[in-house]
Amino acid sequence: MIKKRSLIYIFLFAMIFLSACNNKVDKIPEEPHANIEEEPIEEPEPIIEVEIIKEPQGQPSPLSGIYADEEILKNRIVAISFDNHPKARWQAGLKDAEIVYEFPVEGPYTRYLGLYIINNPSSLGPIRSARPYLVTMAYEFDAIFVHVGGSEQAKKDARNLQIAEIDGLTSSSKVFWRDSSKRAPNNMYSSMEVLRQAQNDKSFREEGKYEGFLFDHQDKDRFGDSAKKISIIYNNENKTDYEYDLDSDTYNRFKDGKAHIDEIDESQIRAKNIIIQKANMKVLDREGRLSINLETTGQGLFITKGVANEIKWVKESRKAKTKYLDLNGDEIILNPGTTWIQIVKPNTDLIIE
Repeated sequence: MIKKRSLIYIFLFAMIFLSACNNKVDKIPEEPHANIEEEPIEEPEPIIEVEIIKEPQGQPSPLSGIYADEEILKNRIVAISFDNHPKARWQAGLKDAEIVYEFPVEGPYTRYLGLYIINNPSSLGPIRSARPYLVTMAYEFDAIFVHVGGSEQAKKDARNLQIAEIDGLTSSSKVFWRDSSKRAPNNMYSSMEVLRQAQNDKSFREEGKYEGFLFDHQDKDRFGDSAKKISIIYNNENKTDYEYDLDSDTYNRFKDGKAHIDEIDESQIRAKNIIIQKANMKVLDREGRLSINLETTGQGLFITKGVANEIKWVKESRKAKTKYLDLNGDEIILNPGTTWIQIVKPNTDLIIE
């Protein structure tokens, strides 16, 4: 009986052992992740920086297309005759003009006429005498014409046309003064604040009556002949150069081989647009004074954004706006910024690269 019971115990023990072994085999874990499909890792979306473009405040200037306060733009244009004799250089406040003309005068020299609405330079000069063609442009823009004396014809024209003028020869030392760092007659100065006060003292009309320019505020591409370097050779002693700067999208100006800088802060003068206007000229007297025919039509070039295009210009009367037209007869559209208008003889040597 004992033997039989022992066999039963042995049998039960064997069954328990085999069952435990089977359980161990069943519970052998699979290799980690052997049959598990990995979920893709989502990459973060790139952060896109959005440039917030602020709407310009105010209104565009009719001279430069630069935005300014509407009240400022109601100011009457001030047109200043700047001396460009080598002994007068460099000029103060010329960089702040919105339009600048360069005209030949007697001898090998040229003279500038700067037009201002929105800027108020603390120093302006040297200021020099009037010529009939300077009077013509001041008249076209209904400007307050600032000069120091002038040729007899220029003074007569200013009187007959009833030009609003501030003349350094008839104004007090509070309006004009001489800078001792230069010698007379190349050292007469003023400031925009003083000139505006003189405008009020003379009871000149505050707002002007004139037609401005057209401007491209979309910064569109321009097409034409390459114009990265421009040389305007007035004569053997007088040359104007421009070099295109891609970073600023403007032209750096040079005079007689030197960087043309502003006397106030020594910054180089720049132009956004350059217009070369070819006009017939003739010598009037032994002094070499010139007659420049601006009341007619002629040829020219419009240069901006590194390219040049042929244009024609039309001025129907002394008061009429000078219109610069493309070859289709449409008025050219300037880029906002300073425009330099180079008045030259039709046969002036021009090098454009």
